[in-house]
Amino acid sequence: MTTPDHFRSAALKYDRSGPVAQLVAEAAEQRKHVQTAFLLDDWPSLPLERYALGQEHSDPDDPPYCKLIEFRTPALGSMKGGSSAKHILYRHHSGVWKTAKPLRDLPIEDAWARLRGEFVAGLKAAGAGAFDRIDSLPILQYGPALVTKTLTTYFPDEFLPIYSAAHLRYFIELVGGTPAPGAATWRLNRHLRTLLRSRDEIAGWQPDEVSLFLYDTFDPRPVIPDMVQISPETPDRWEDCLADGSIRIGWDRIDDLGQYPNDEELRLALVDAYPRQAAQSVRLAESLRCFRDLQPGALVFANEGTSDLLAVGTVTDGYSYDETRSRGRHRVAVRWDVGYAQHFDTPQRGWGGQFTKVSQRLWQDIQSRRQAAKTGEEATAQAAAGVGGPTPELPLEVSRVLKALQRKGQVILQGPPGTGKTHLALNAALALNGHADAVTAAPTERAQAIRSLLDGDRVELVTFHPTYDYGDFVQAFKPVHEAGQTGGLALKKIDGLFHRICTKAAEDDEHTYLVVIDEINRGDLPRILGELVTLLDLDKRGLPVTLPLTGESFSVPPNVRIIGTMNIVDHNVAGVDRAIMRRFARVDMPPDSSVIAASIGGLALGDLLDALNTRIARALGRTCSLIGHSYLMRDGQPLATDDELSDVYFDEIIPDLEQLLSFEGNVTIGEVLGSLMDYGTNRPRRMAPSDLVGALADWCAATESGPPMSPDE
Repeated sequence: MTTPDHFRSAALKYDRSGPVAQLVAEAAEQRKHVQTAFLLDDWPSLPLERYALGQEHSDPDDPPYCKLIEFRTPALGSMKGGSSAKHILYRHHSGVWKTAKPLRDLPIEDAWARLRGEFVAGLKAAGAGAFDRIDSLPILQYGPALVTKTLTTYFPDEFLPIYSAAHLRYFIELVGGTPAPGAATWRLNRHLRTLLRSRDEIAGWQPDEVSLFLYDTFDPRPVIPDMVQISPETPDRWEDCLADGSIRIGWDRIDDLGQYPNDEELRLALVDAYPRQAAQSVRLAESLRCFRDLQPGALVFANEGTSDLLAVGTVTDGYSYDETRSRGRHRVAVRWDVGYAQHFDTPQRGWGGQFTKVSQRLWQDIQSRRQAAKTGEEATAQAAAGVGGPTPELPLEVSRVLKALQRKGQVILQGPPGTGKTHLALNAALALNGHADAVTAAPTERAQAIRSLLDGDRVELVTFHPTYDYGDFVQAFKPVHEAGQTGGLALKKIDGLFHRICTKAAEDDEHTYLVVIDEINRGDLPRILGELVTLLDLDKRGLPVTLPLTGESFSVPPNVRIIGTMNIVDHNVAGVDRAIMRRFARVDMPPDSSVIAASIGGLALGDLLDALNTRIARALGRTCSLIGHSYLMRDGQPLATDDELSDVYFDEIIPDLEQLLSFEGNVTIGEVLGSLMDYGTNRPRRMAPSDLVGALADWCAATESGPPMSPDE
């Protein structure tokens, strides 16, 4: 929570002229346009075709309400991202009407009549100041952002142009309020509006000015934006994007991406429209969905080939679909900076496809190269002022772990093998101890930073196993040789790892102390933790308990944190006690094929990972027993040669797959490998590395284009 003085000081310094005044003027103009095009008095008789997305319209300048409110009124605040389901009712590209659950069994005109009736009732309640009545309208609950933006547009003095429940909760807590659990988005909006009306320093401000101030000064969105490489298809397409202030992609046989509520529907549409791309449909569907959901502030890296960066752009508005064009219908507004254009002496192997995530390390390198290219007085002046160079920032996944630690005190990173759980845990340890620069450093520099960290006093790394117990972690009497005595051993009290780090933390409340527990579920947690389970809760920190062995008083200091890693595929361990698990935040770490967006020969490594996991999931009937992306990486980079791939495939993937399936009595490795099996020996086929690449590429293509995983495929 910010302090009142901080809020007041920031408000008094905030410049409401210039760009802010221009945005406020644009908002007033767009609000007036909506209010004129859709008069309040016309809502009771508003026809369906004037409301819903997905219909044919002859006049692009007179769009239906949902298109106008989502795509044509950016100055009124964004509600972009996600599918068209946010509109409660819309026409799917297939011609089928999609509705929220309470309307699904009704004819479409009846469904629209019910939805329209609730809009009319909600608008009437807001006009009368009876805002609580809106909560009693059940169908509107299915479109919280749409409904809140509608209320804000028609009653701008009563609401703020903020439509994200998460952002509203953040701002309410920021100014000292407590958001009501489960409150609707419009109720949270009203709560924040009421709290801010008591602030003298923003008295007389327009709601649009208040919203801009909050986002500009206390932005709740991630510090590190999404960063994605998107390759324009052709040079003329790039010129079009540059002139238009956008990034436009192909795949024009696919309709408005907002009509697909999930990746599977989009994948099936891709297979139907682009059958030759069926093998890449899983990853492509995910990439297109991520493109659709890019939010303002995200960074887009436009490239040509694998060695040339054309520009870096900042997303200024969300996705839109332009049906008036024959090419480049899928569009995201971007402000381009061609000053970042540069040539890489070493090709970026992951830039072979159209979509790839950009690592924080590469972004820092791009910024450094741009800075180094500046010459003369400009570079000298910037260096003297201490600006212009890249600032180490944390990757999103590290920030997520740190946020969970702050909220809960301890977190478990859970996922199948090879998803980088321990790697992330150690990155979080580096960040907690002031070594954020090492998180994205070269592997040797990062390894040295980790060694130095573990040699210090504030971080302990331990691996749990079946024989690890309370005495190792908390306290025990153990036999030791007593110096100066003859005749053998004496029992001595020995403090365990957790006891020792808590003792250090209690004497140094200015720093955070951390225990990283690898393979946390391989230990018997109730036996290891004993009575300390209760003290893990943050509100129990500092409370004393009596240790049973010695009668000593002991407590867990507030500045102690725990990160555990858990392999969810391990069949050798039992489930973790629920009373313990509820005291940990849990961060899922699934396989991520986008981080291995590189190819060996004609084989895309991401497609190989997707195909492996698709076939494993089909054979087992579940998705928890998968293969992680780290199998196909070395030193943080995708595998580069067919020899490396052959070694990993035969020496790591196949043995681990056999071990995994050995616990499934009715599933054989042949059901997963199919054509890659030698059914004469009932073993995976052996072949030269160069032949393996081609065989795996064909196998990947067969994975998506045909359902069976049989020996005859």
